[in-house]
Formats: sequence, structure tokens, C-alpha cells
Amino acid sequence: MASRATWAYRGDPDQGQEALLVQFSNGNIQSPDSLDFTLYRNKDHKTPKTKKQRILAAETDRLSYVGNNFSSDASKCNTLCRYFVGILNKESGTMEVYDAEHFKMQPILGSSTNSEVQNEDGTDQPSKSYREKMDSLIEAFGTNKQKRALSSRKLNQVGSEILSKAMEKAAEEIIESRGTTELVKDAVGNKEQDSSLFLPPCDFSAEKPEDVYKFDDLLFPAEYAALEVASAAFRNITSEELQQMVENKKYGLFVLQELHDMPKDEKDRDHKARCLWYLDALIKLSQQKVVKRKEILSPECPNIICGKLMKNFTVVIYKNGSILNSISGTTKSKIVAHVIALALHITDFQVDLTFLQRDMKLKESRILEIARAMGLKINKKMMFMGASIDEGHKIGVLTIPLTVYKPPVGGIKRKKM
Repeated sequence: MASRATWAYRGDPDQGQEALLVQFSNGNIQSPDSLDFTLYRNKDHKTPKTKKQRILAAETDRLSYVGNNFSSDASKCNTLCRYFVGILNKESGTMEVYDAEHFKMQPILGSSTNSEVQNEDGTDQPSKSYREKMDSLIEAFGTNKQKRALSSRKLNQVGSEILSKAMEKAAEEIIESRGTTELVKDAVGNKEQDSSLFLPPCDFSAEKPEDVYKFDDLLFPAEYAALEVASAAFRNITSEELQQMVENKKYGLFVLQELHDMPKDEKDRDHKARCLWYLDALIKLSQQKVVKRKEILSPECPNIICGKLMKNFTVVIYKNGSILNSISGTTKSKIVAHVIALALHITDFQVDLTFLQRDMKLKESRILEIARAMGLKINKKMMFMGASIDEGHKIGVLTIPLTVYKPPVGGIKRKKM
């Protein structure tokens, strides 16, 4: 029967008597006797977190190795467990037990240890990244296809940097001109507005049709006052001038129809002339793709109206190295919605959508979709254009409460041929 063995605890880590378990990341050491180990301990023994930090260095004839027990490269041992190494003395039958500390040794290479390399002229340069090294290889030994791809990627990178700098400069100019306080107010105001991207401000609980889309929300008092001079041609129009406008086709069908029915009262006539002039400006704006301020700022157009059109109904785009104002799909829908809302105030809340559709060169389904989103009731009315010509026009009527349209269940059915 074998004799019983006893064990004795010898490894007090505070006294530096722990055993070191070493693992080399790049393979096994063929000649362990040729290794020269050096252990470094943290001098700060008062801090519990740092007093157990160790760095182990190993030297061979070919390479140098280093490992530690506190960085991200350290061995992933369970910190809640303690590890021990036992050495059995067969003669005495005693097992001497030591605390074990595990180190994962990494080789130290010249290109990875030095964060900086010296150039031929002696100046220090940062070491190249993997991407930069690959680009250098492609430039030296790559195929024509790889070189073209590399050149295209560098051009795209330069273009994105130029765009980023332009956006940063534009943002700095806006902040300097308006201040952060005004920008915060605008952000808070945008959150409080309706979630729609193109509909004008709407009061769904209004008790009167004129309070649903308020006139002051469509045309601010200062803007309305600035239209006094610009709308003089509409206010003082004669039958001969109206006939000339019809022949020149400079204005749309809706504007010409309403100019034909101008009221006799001077105050009402002035109000309608201002509204028609602004509505005509919106219709002409909807027919453009790229908008230039100098084209809108005609001699009769007030500066405040020009700024409103550029700010509220255009988007800024970056094209061919320049910043442009464009009419997108969303902004065009916004223009159509504001035109319908303003036309409702002009026509006693019954607007001929067919005339507006033709003036803005829209599909009938598109303007009807926007009118339904605004809560209008769609009626059909026969219009007699001549002795024997009549056609059906779609009329949008604003009623209280607003009409709520629901999408059809099951989708749109296709007609059979």
C-alpha cells in the first residue's frame, strides 16, 4: 500500500513566492534552458488594484518576449478563482503548493514596438497602417484594374472631405449669424409642429372653416403688407389687360379665372389681388427644378417674399462643387398643399382642383391625394367651356368636421382589359 502524502502551502503572493505559468503565443520553446526571465512588480502596494500588477520579460538568442497580468492581452483567466501549482517530493512524501500566476508571452518585433520610424533624412514619421501598406503595394505591383480602383477610392475620399468641410463652414456661418439660442428655439418649434412634412399648420378642432388653415400661417402679416406694391397690377387690372393676359398665357387658369371675378369693393379687391399674386408665385416656383435667388427676386417681388420661398419651399443640395437650391418631391408637395390652402381662402373654401392641377402640371391622382390628406371633401362639377363642350372638374370643399379618408382594404384592384 502506498504511503500517504501530505501537503504544505509555500506560496505567499505578498512575499513574492508565487509560481509563474508561462505560455508563448507563437509556439513552443525548443530550449527552455536558454531563457532568461525577469519579473517586474508594481511599486504601489497601497492601492489594491495595482499592487498585484506584474510584467514578465523573457530573452532568447533570437527574440524577446513580454507578458503581463493586467492589460487586454493578458490571459483570460477567471478572476474569481485562485490557481495553484503543486510540487511533490517523492522522498519525503510532501506536496509543496504555490500560488500560480499565468502569463501569455508575446514576441517583441521591431515594427510593432516602435510607434515611430525614422525617415531617410532622420525625421520621425508615424508607422503606416495596414491599409496604407496595401495601397503602397498596389501602387508598386498592382494590376491596372487595382490601380484604377485605388485612384477612384482616393478621389471619393477627397470629395467626402471637401463636402464635410463645406457643411461645417455653413453650420458655423449659421451659428454665427443667428446664435445658438435662436437655433434651439427653432428646434423646439419644429418638434411642436405637426408631424407632416408638407401640410401647412392645421387646427383639427376648429369650429369654422377659416380657422382650419389660418390665413396668417400661410402669409404672415409682414409678408402680406409687403405685397401691396407687387399686387398693384392685379388690383387695377382692366378688361383689356385681362384679355391680353389670356392671349399671352403668362398666368395659369386659376389666376385668370379669379381675376375675371374680382370684387368691386376696394378693400376686398386689394385683399384678393395680394393673395392671387402670392399664389401665382407659388405655382411658378413648383414648375422649377433648380431655383436661383436672382431669378425669383424680380423688380416687383419683395425681398421678404423671395426669402420665404427660398427658405420654406426649397432644399439645399451639393452638386459639381457648388451648393444649389432645388425643388424635391417633398417640397413640391408642400407647395401644392399651401397653394390649395390659400386658394380655399380666395374661393370661399370651394376650390377648383382641376385648374390647379393643370397649372402646376400634376397628375389628377396626385393633387387629389394631397387634397384628401388636407381633409377636403371631393365633389365633381360639370364645367361648360363652350356651346357644346363640357367637362367634369374636381372641386375640393372644406367642411367642418374635416373629412377623414381611410386607405382601401386589400389594395388597388387592377382593371381587366
